[in-house]
Amino acid sequence: NDKKKFKRDRSPCCPSRVLHLRQIPNDVTEAEVISLGLPFGKVTNLLMLKGKSQAFLEMASEEAAVTMVNYYTPTTPHLRSQPVYIQYSNHRELKTDNLPNQTRAQAALQAVNATRSGNLAITSTVAAEGGLLPGQGSVLRVIVENLFYSVTLEVLYQIFSKFGHVLKIITFTKNNQFQALLQYADPMSAYYAKMGLDGQSIYTGCCTLRIDFSKLTSLKVKYNNEKSRDFTRLDLPCGDGQPPLEPSRAAAFGTQSIIFPSYAGVAGFVPAMGFAQGAGVSIPAVPGTLGSLTVATSAASVPMPIHGVTGVPGNSVLLVSNLNPEAITPHGLFILFGVYGDVHRVKIMFKKKENALIQMADASQAQIALSHLNGQRLYGKVLHATFSIHQSVQLPREGQEDQGLTKDYSNSPLHRFKKPGSKNFQNIFPPSATLHLSNIPTSATVDYLKNLFASTGSTVKAFRFFQKDCKMALIQLGSVEEAVHALIELHNYDLGENHHLRVSFSKSII
Repeated sequence: NDKKKFKRDRSPCCPSRVLHLRQIPNDVTEAEVISLGLPFGKVTNLLMLKGKSQAFLEMASEEAAVTMVNYYTPTTPHLRSQPVYIQYSNHRELKTDNLPNQTRAQAALQAVNATRSGNLAITSTVAAEGGLLPGQGSVLRVIVENLFYSVTLEVLYQIFSKFGHVLKIITFTKNNQFQALLQYADPMSAYYAKMGLDGQSIYTGCCTLRIDFSKLTSLKVKYNNEKSRDFTRLDLPCGDGQPPLEPSRAAAFGTQSIIFPSYAGVAGFVPAMGFAQGAGVSIPAVPGTLGSLTVATSAASVPMPIHGVTGVPGNSVLLVSNLNPEAITPHGLFILFGVYGDVHRVKIMFKKKENALIQMADASQAQIALSHLNGQRLYGKVLHATFSIHQSVQLPREGQEDQGLTKDYSNSPLHRFKKPGSKNFQNIFPPSATLHLSNIPTSATVDYLKNLFASTGSTVKAFRFFQKDCKMALIQLGSVEEAVHALIELHNYDLGENHHLRVSFSKSII
């Protein structure tokens, strides 16, 4: 009779912290159902109605429930490859004290709370009751499939630290796949991270996480750098001649709060694990992300979600306005926007030279370029970028006056992203004052390169060659705007000896 209280809900319209889940697979575990709510906040109660393929999940707050519904409405979650549908319940809270068969549900909830508070005594009890299987340790192996955006160690740390205390991370590329090994303080955290994140995409439509348990019981980290990090050892060297990570900077990893997620109303919610500009998180500004993260954006417009790498509903043509007509050229726009995707055509408007159309290889690349360059200062003016109503950029007809303002770059050898799986996909960063230089001949000296960049009107603040590879260097200029101008002028600059300089934005600081 008690179960009759939980009749199938009739599409309630009022938010409630109790959520009704339908089409639950018969063999699903309590932990798997809880994992759906875990990224959005504390789960306080659970009622499984396996005979009806339904469940009720109670979140600690209505805000957490709203965020969860807002995320899962356009992005249907799956349990054991079966779609699960989530809506608000008519119930304001779950009263399950007198219901039978609640032992496993309560044990699973205890495990979640124990993991959050670090109480391993309870988690070991839950493991004994069937929560963990033999061989499930505290080290996870993570493979990132469909790597369209850069995934950094910092991004992984912030995503995975929501499920427990991350001790160590090692990233590497194997079989042309970006992978990571990640060690938690306890196996239970690893279990819930796998449950909650396996199959999720960091950025909507790409960078999908495939997670399993590693056979390793512990990770050995030699260096604290962009590829590996031991958060328990701040004294480790960088491995490239740099001093160890500053304690203040290293400690920041433990205190940065990734909002997982904080609901900021419809306009503020990026329907995916989203890192966005101005959020106070020291990771690249990118379009919206992983199944359950969102960071409130700055005054800049909320990035549009990307639903796939190709064939994205959207447009590959950008309208760029507020340009400086005295300084801008089609080639300059080609080089700058080419940092974020392959530019096929550029057209500066004949009668209004403050405006230009830029056609990218596809809508995903257009989105990336827009999200990184909209609001950037260029030749003294703040660039504005948006999607154009035009589906393509037309070349001028024969005899039509154009003054060389329309250019076709579709066959340019300077495209950075033509090669599938190119490392350039992993090195997309926002405009920054520090530039990464590569393809430098051995004859090029520090002074020569400093003077070359100074000739563009830049102030050179710092320079260093890579210790292990003198074909690469970092140069830090006086401002982001100076670096943007220098990149436009010097990318593909002929340094002699059949070497053309390659210039990119760097996330590093010298």
